[in-house]
Amino acid sequence: MANLLEDFQCAGLDTRPPMLDRTDFALWQQRIRLYCRGKENGVNILKSINEGPFQMGIFREKLTEGALNLGPERPRVYSDLSPEDKERYNTDIRATNILLQGLAKDIYSLINHYTDAKDIWDNVKMLLEGSELTKEDRESQLYDDFEHFRQNKGETIHDYYVRFAKLINDMRNIKMTMSRMQLNSKFVNNMLPEWGRFVTAVKLNRGLRDSNYDQLYAYLKQHEAHANENKMMLDRFTQHTMDPLALMSNVSHQQHYSQSSTTPPSTYVPPYFADNTQLDSGLSLTDNLIDNLTNTLALLT
Repeated sequence: MANLLEDFQCAGLDTRPPMLDRTDFALWQQRIRLYCRGKENGVNILKSINEGPFQMGIFREKLTEGALNLGPERPRVYSDLSPEDKERYNTDIRATNILLQGLAKDIYSLINHYTDAKDIWDNVKMLLEGSELTKEDRESQLYDDFEHFRQNKGETIHDYYVRFAKLINDMRNIKMTMSRMQLNSKFVNNMLPEWGRFVTAVKLNRGLRDSNYDQLYAYLKQHEAHANENKMMLDRFTQHTMDPLALMSNVSHQQHYSQSSTTPPSTYVPPYFADNTQLDSGLSLTDNLIDNLTNTLALLT
C-alpha cells in the first residue's frame, strides 16, 4: 500500500508530498523531485528549486499610446506580468508549498521564515548533509558496507537482492561509482554455499561484463527451489560432521549388520587370530567410513 501511495504521488495526484526522513535525506531528495516532476508545470517547479524564484524586475510605463517606454521606472507588480510570467510566478509559490509540506515539524520550525523554494532546499540540505567531512564519513561507511556485504544465513535471494540494490542506490546518490564488473562480482561471489553451482553457471553462460546485477538476480531466482534442496543436503551433512561419534556408531552398526547377515553362525575364529581379526575389522570399518565421507563430499561438490 505504501508503494502504491508513492506511485500516486510521483504521478502528480493532489496528495501530500513525501515526508522528509532525517536518516535518509538522499532518498527524500529523489522522491520530492519525482513528486514535483509529476505535477502540472513540473519543469518550472524544479526550476524554482534549482535556480531560484522568478525575478519581477523593473517596469517603465508608456507616456502615450504607441510611444517609447520613456516613463518613470518602478518595481514591476503582479498585474504587470504577462500570462506566461504570471504562471512562472505562481509556480514559485507552489514549489515553496511543496517543500514546506514535506518537512518534519522540527525542521520546518528552523526554515519557515524562508519564502523561496531554493533557499528552503539549500538550508535543509545544509542542516542534514552537513559539512564535507560528514560526506566523507558517509562515503567511507558505504565503502565499508560494500566491502563486508554478503548474504545472511536463511536470507532469501529476493531480500538479498533488495539489500544490495539499496546499498548501490545510496552509493550513487552521493556520486560513488563502480564498474559493472565490480558490482556483478560482489553480488554473485557473496551468496550462500547452496548457490555455488548456479553462480558458476552464471559466470560461464551469462558472463559478468555484459549483464547487470538485476539480470543476474532474475536468472538466479529461477533456481531458488533447487538451491533450497542443496541447502537441506548441506544441513544434513553438517549435522553428521558435528557429531562424528554418532556417525561412526551408525556406520559400525551397519557394518555389523552386514557381516552378521553374510557370515555363517558356525564360523569359528581361533584365539590366536582374534586380535588380528579385530584389527582388520577396525581398519576395514575406518576405510569404509572414509569412503562414505569422500563419496558424500563428491556428491555435494
